Amino acid sequence: MAKDKSLKKQQAKAGLPDRVRSHLDGVMRELRLVTWPGREQVRATTMVVLVTVFAFAVYFGIVDYVLAWGQRMLYQSFT
Repeated sequence: MAKDKSLKKQQAKAGLPDRVRSHLDGVMRELRLVTWPGREQVRATTMVVLVTVFAFAVYFGIVDYVLAWGQRMLYQSFT
């Protein structure tokens, strides 16, 4: 607990370049822990996204067409 307060005081007194350097060091440390996906996994997930987007586009296209048709029928019944 005392070390945490001491460390925070030192960081508060540190200048902007030191704080930026410390932040970037932490970022680099965390990036080394990341497990990056392989080529096949990226390809598979990309295909899932593309198929899903296409399916939603078709679905919303059909819904839009049906609603527009219904609106036209409604307007025609009043004219």
